[in-house]
Amino acid sequence: MPRCWAVGEWQQLNPPKYSPGPCPRVGQAPPCRSDIQALQSCSFPFCSHSPIFLFYLHCHLLALISSLAWGKLPKLDYRKGLKPMDHNGLADPYVKLHLLPGASKANKLRTKTLRNTLNPTWNETLTYYGITDEDMIRKTLRISVCDEDKFRHNEFIGETRIPLKKLKPNQTKNFSICLEKQLPIDKTEDKSLEERGRILISLKYSSQKQGLLVGIIRCAHLAAMDANGYSDPYVKTYLKPDEDKKSKHKTAVKKKTLNPEFNEEFCYEIKHGDLAKKTLEVTVWDYDIGKSNDFIGGVVLGINAKGERLKHWFDCLKNKDKKIERWHTLTNELPGAVLSD
Repeated sequence: MPRCWAVGEWQQLNPPKYSPGPCPRVGQAPPCRSDIQALQSCSFPFCSHSPIFLFYLHCHLLALISSLAWGKLPKLDYRKGLKPMDHNGLADPYVKLHLLPGASKANKLRTKTLRNTLNPTWNETLTYYGITDEDMIRKTLRISVCDEDKFRHNEFIGETRIPLKKLKPNQTKNFSICLEKQLPIDKTEDKSLEERGRILISLKYSSQKQGLLVGIIRCAHLAAMDANGYSDPYVKTYLKPDEDKKSKHKTAVKKKTLNPEFNEEFCYEIKHGDLAKKTLEVTVWDYDIGKSNDFIGGVVLGINAKGERLKHWFDCLKNKDKKIERWHTLTNELPGAVLSD
């Protein structure tokens, strides 16, 4: 299985340096055909080209947000650079990412805000975890630039969208993009594609401990259960059948997040030969004070499972003392589980 790069490691990959050509709107060079096509689709009276490097590697999508526009600009020059949004003729820009279709807050990432500039340089890496091959076929990365305002609503500057199917695994691709005005979002998307989220689980049968080690590593893109648009998630695991009702383990609660990182491991003492008769039930919950906790989603691993869930369990059985990590999509129904805490 290919290794997953950490963000720090990704930054050390040194994506190719981007050297922007002359902006055809300023008349510094005759525009080529690709320049003309780009400008015909550009909806603003200024040019904001953005080099964005995208990299997809085994369930991880990394977006390196580099910069917007180049050169020292007059404060109110609309021909290049970002559109001035503040009374001083400058802007306080930041970049937001969304994966479409999908829940807004669960898929939202953003850069830091840079103050008083029309030529921002971020050099930040934003990472989406739990990206599947299906996502790479049907999802689109929405990249929008906004101006932060402390006393009013943040103002929209421009956006662009990149279908993930343009990317190939293990290859960096850079895009020089002209920002567009705000595009409509299709709100009629198929409800059958509504997502509860994903969970990264590790399984290992330890000969030394004579037991199954279950690692709850992280969740991604969880459904929001609270009024603030977030959840306070935690994870429970059961190894069933459980005659003695002693198999329940719970992680810590992570506050106000849809992408929690747990990194907790639980041990079930069991003979290796008995594992084939067992089923591992993993459920994700939203913690609430003073009322019943909300069920977010769950997954069942075992000999009666199907697809990746069966393969994960089978790989664990046949590879003693080897930790095997897999992402699994949560479902809103978990047969055989008690959906209360």
